[in-house]
Amino acid sequence: MEANPDDAAVFDRALAVADAILYEGYLLYPYRRSSAKNRFRWQFGVLTPRAWAQARGTADAGVAGSAEGWWQRTECLLETGPDPGEAVVRCRLRFLQLVGRSIEERRPDGGHRPADDLVAGSRLAVGFDAALPRDLDLRVRVADVLDREERIDLRAPGGEDVETLGDDDGRPVGRALSRRWPVQGSVFVSATRCETTAPLFRLRIRVENTDDTTPPDAPREEALRRSLIATHSLLAARESSFVSLLEPPGWAEAEAHACANVHTFPVLAGEPGTRDLLLSSPILLYDHPRIAPESPGDLHDAAEIDEILSLRTLTLTEEEKREARATDPRGAAIVDRVDAMPPEIFSRLHGAIRSLGPASANEES
Repeated sequence: MEANPDDAAVFDRALAVADAILYEGYLLYPYRRSSAKNRFRWQFGVLTPRAWAQARGTADAGVAGSAEGWWQRTECLLETGPDPGEAVVRCRLRFLQLVGRSIEERRPDGGHRPADDLVAGSRLAVGFDAALPRDLDLRVRVADVLDREERIDLRAPGGEDVETLGDDDGRPVGRALSRRWPVQGSVFVSATRCETTAPLFRLRIRVENTDDTTPPDAPREEALRRSLIATHSLLAARESSFVSLLEPPGWAEAEAHACANVHTFPVLAGEPGTRDLLLSSPILLYDHPRIAPESPGDLHDAAEIDEILSLRTLTLTEEEKREARATDPRGAAIVDRVDAMPPEIFSRLHGAIRSLGPASANEES
């Protein structure tokens, strides 16, 4: 098993849905820092430091990723051809790394002091936690991990960026500090042969947060700094194909039911009828999920429909929109997109008929 950065295009067919998972709940309407529901964020696929999680007794082993723990496990079924030694699986692990942003205003003596917010010309700047997307690509030969476990470590480095904030004439009035803390983890991959009529293997991918620097009694805000957030994985099969765990064929049904997924669940991805892509998500999905073609862009809140959220965003006052734009660049993009949305796009959001069938006699009467 090895890290492989050259397999980027293989996951393109599933990235739209995977990105929606990555940023689900990232920032909720009305997209402002002052909104109460944006003070408790990062609800899905959060792998916290082990000691911190164990101190809170987070022993839940369900498939839903809304429970915080320090590890998750994907188990899926891989059907191979006559020569299983040729079966290869590409895996991309994806997560968010927290970035804390704070604001400092410039003092008369040229130094700086903390500020809750700052007016920089026509722009308002506020402190708010953002996130940086991270991924790790692996290439796995099933024969190499058969009846054995291989491990690869991952690390997202820490760092700090400084942005000078100026007035309309370019004179500095303060600065924005963006800080990220190191995140580290491990991925364990193994496979076992299933007792079925056709060649079938159970593939296991376990992801752990291996940080040992976070105190067990630290507040959640501190633990999140070294957590893997919205953790999920994409898998692509070559010389093999995945078996649906939701609708397995009869000969693989027992093995499908025996798969034990923890804080994530794998579904077939890509176009319906294909079985070469898998998405293991902390949010429960169906096979071959997709983004509605009418949707003009991510609104980070799958609990609402695009039309309602877009119309609500339009009702924000100019001052509320200004705060939303200052809260986060993704929030600013949503506000700008909705403000510029033409009427025909709103009409398209109102609804769509996916399929029609003949009415029954009862429906006609």
